[in-house]
Formats: sequence, C-alpha cells, structure tokens
Amino acid sequence: MVFISIDTDNKQAKPFLEFVKTLPFIKIHEEPNVTSAQSLADAKEGKVTKHKNTKELISFLNK
Repeated sequence: MVFISIDTDNKQAKPFLEFVKTLPFIKIHEEPNVTSAQSLADAKEGKVTKHKNTKELISFLNK
C-alpha cells in the first residue's frame, strides 16, 4: 500500500487527481480515519510523549 499526498489547490494537480480517480485499483481517502484524526488532534494539543532514545521508547511501550 502506498499513500500519496496531492495538493488539491494546485492547478496542475486537479486534472491529475481526476484521472487517478478513474482508475479501478485506486481508493481515494480524503479524510483521515477516526484513529488517525484523534492522533492528529492529540498531537496538535501537545498530548505526546517524548523519549531520550529508542531503548526508553521501547520500555515505555512495553508497560
């Protein structure tokens, strides 16, 4: 699976996006799913954890 970001305000991108939408193997997700939307909101509000290194992060995740 590949995710591509297209600037829909770009004049050249609009016809490209319309073409891509016609392809049978393409699924367009214009809005993030519920989990992603919540994660984005949490990050914007500063509800994140910071770790000094990978070892500390793994230890936190295994709790």
